[in-house]
Amino acid sequence: MTDIVHVPCPHCSTLNRVPREKLSSGGKCGRCGSRLFEGKPLHLTAATFDRHAASGDVPLLVDFWAAWCGPCRTMAPVIEQAAARLEPRLRLAKVDTEADPELAQRFAIRSIPSLVLIHKGREIARTAGAMPLPALLRWTDHALGQL
Repeated sequence: MTDIVHVPCPHCSTLNRVPREKLSSGGKCGRCGSRLFEGKPLHLTAATFDRHAASGDVPLLVDFWAAWCGPCRTMAPVIEQAAARLEPRLRLAKVDTEADPELAQRFAIRSIPSLVLIHKGREIARTAGAMPLPALLRWTDHALGQL
């Protein structure tokens, strides 16, 4: 039997079943036809967060940020580059703490940018502060080793 991975669509949040061996080729949503992996972070809100954090089988790395935060603006291109390099092994997402303060409160975000790695609804690791791409990739590899 084929190992199936559940992947929420980045556009309509429909949960898609994808054979694990076909993850690297991307895949398309069975409902809206959009690509399941686009090499860029998702912008999640309180309405879409749980579908991606708890229902999917692909780990989710969430960048909690705010537009007024200088280090967050510095980190934005690093998150974009990381998404292009880490998908489909890992999905990256951004949560604006000003627009969705309930998510920031739920995860006890005390400083931004904060990165929280979530797998199947459970927090696996977290770090805070801006970092260059190589440091982010090292931290992510180490954190994924805890799965």
